[in-house]
Amino acid sequence: MNKIIIDGESLKIDDIVKVARYGYEVELSINAKDKIEKARRLVDRFVENERVEYGITTGFGKFSDVVISREDAKKLQRNLILSHACGVGEEFETEIVRAIMLLRANALSKGYSGARVLTVQTLIDMLNKGVHPVIYQKGSLGASGDLAPLSHMVLTMIGEGEAYYKGERLPSKVAMEKAGINIIELEEKEGLALINGTQVMTAVGALTLYDAINLSKAADIVSSMTVEGLKGITDAYYHRVHDVRPQVGQIKCAKNLLSILEGSTLTTKQGEIRVQDAYTLRCIPQIHGASKDAIEYVRKVVEIEINSATDNPLIFEDEDRVISGGNFHGQPMALAMDFLGIALSELANVSERRIERLVNYQLNDLPPFLTEKGGLNSGFMIAQYTAAALVSENKVLAHPASVDSIPSSANQEDHVSMGTIAARKARNILYNASKVLGIEYLASSQALYFRGNVKLGKGTEKAYNLIRKYIEPLVDDRVMYVDINTASELITNGKLVEEVEKAVGEIL
Repeated sequence: MNKIIIDGESLKIDDIVKVARYGYEVELSINAKDKIEKARRLVDRFVENERVEYGITTGFGKFSDVVISREDAKKLQRNLILSHACGVGEEFETEIVRAIMLLRANALSKGYSGARVLTVQTLIDMLNKGVHPVIYQKGSLGASGDLAPLSHMVLTMIGEGEAYYKGERLPSKVAMEKAGINIIELEEKEGLALINGTQVMTAVGALTLYDAINLSKAADIVSSMTVEGLKGITDAYYHRVHDVRPQVGQIKCAKNLLSILEGSTLTTKQGEIRVQDAYTLRCIPQIHGASKDAIEYVRKVVEIEINSATDNPLIFEDEDRVISGGNFHGQPMALAMDFLGIALSELANVSERRIERLVNYQLNDLPPFLTEKGGLNSGFMIAQYTAAALVSENKVLAHPASVDSIPSSANQEDHVSMGTIAARKARNILYNASKVLGIEYLASSQALYFRGNVKLGKGTEKAYNLIRKYIEPLVDDRVMYVDINTASELITNGKLVEEVEKAVGEIL
C-alpha cells in the first residue's frame, strides 16, 4: 500500500494530493511520536501543578481570564468542540476533508501542540480507514484559525456529529464502530490543539494551487491552438523580446508557446498577413506569465504553511514554556488565496477574449460562430455567452476577502483574516476558469478543423488529436454542454498537459 510518513516538517503538496485524491495511507514517524510525547508531558505537569495557562486551565477567547478547575479541564475541551461546531452551508467534498485531516495531523506531529499520540493516531486511523467527517464549508473567520469547520472534524473523533464511511452517511459513533476505531475523550489542551489552526484554508488552498499549476500549463497549450487557428504571429514570442524584460513567468510562457507551436505551417511572421496581432494573442506571455508568477508565490506560501504549527498556545517543552501567540491568524494564506483567485480569473478573462476572436467573423477569416451553416445553426454562439458569464462571475469572486475584517469574541479577536473565504473563492474561480478554457479548447479545435489538412505544431497536433478522440468536429448543432464538460475534463484531469509535455519533450 502506498504510504506517506508525516513528521510535521517534510509534507509536500504532491503528498497532500496523493492522500486526498488517491487514498494513500498515512503513518506517524517515530521522531514525531517522540516530539508529541515530550510536549504532552509538559502539559500534564502544568495541569498537575494547576498552573494557569491559556487554553489548558483557562477559558477561550474573551473567557481567557476565567480559570478552569482541574476537575473541569477535560469537560472544557469537550464543550469547546460542541460549542464551536457551528458550520453551515454545503459540505466539503471528500478530498478536501481528507486534506484537512492530513494537514491537522501533520501540524500536531511537530510537537508544539500538546496533544497525545493517541489523539493524533485516531485522526490518522480515520484517514486510513476512510472515516470522513461531515464538515460544512461556511463559518470560519480565518482567525483564531478554522475553528468552526475543524470542530466538525473533531466531533467524529469524540463520537458526535456525522461522518461518511464506505459511501454511507452515518452518525459518527456508528461510522467509527464500523471502521473499528475507538472514539476518544479529549484531555487538557487537546480540543484547542485540534481546532485552533489554518488547516481548512490550507487544505482548500493546496488542492486549488495544485490544480492551478496544471491549468496554467493548459492555458499555454489551448492559447497556442487559438494562435494557429487565427494564423497568429510568433515573432512576439521571440526570446529576446522577453529577455529584456526578465519576468520569470513571461519568459517561461513565451518559451512554452514556441515549443508547442514548433513546426506549425499555420503560424505567421510579422508582415506576412498583418504587422501585429491583437493583445490577446500578442501578449499571451505577459498575461499568462504574470499569473504564473502569482501562482509561484502562492506555492511558496502554501509549502511553508503545510508544515507549520498554527495553533495557540504553543508548547516549547525544551524551555519549559507555554506561549500564547497568533500563528492561527490566516493572513499569509488569506492574501495568497486572494492573489491566486485573481491570477486564475485573468487566465479565464483573456481566454474568453480569444474565444470571441475565434467566433467573431469580423475579426477573422473563419465561418461566423465556427459553423458552416450559419443561421440554420448557431454553432459556438452561446458557448461564448457561457464563457462571458463565467468570467463575469469571476470578476465578482475575485474581490479580495482579506480586505475585510469583523471583530469577534467581544473584540478580543478584533482583526481576522477571512482566509478560508479567500481559499473557497479561489477554488470557485478555478472551476469557472477550467470551463472557460474548455470552451476555448473546443473552439480552437473547430477553427483548426476549418483550416483543413495542414501541419500543426508538435504540441498543438497532440492537443488536437486528443480532443478528437472524444469529440467530433461540429457540423450541425448538437447539445453543447456535453462537449464543454468533456473538453474541460481533459484539461482538469491532466491528460492534455501530459500529452503535450510528452510531445515537446519538456515540462511546460
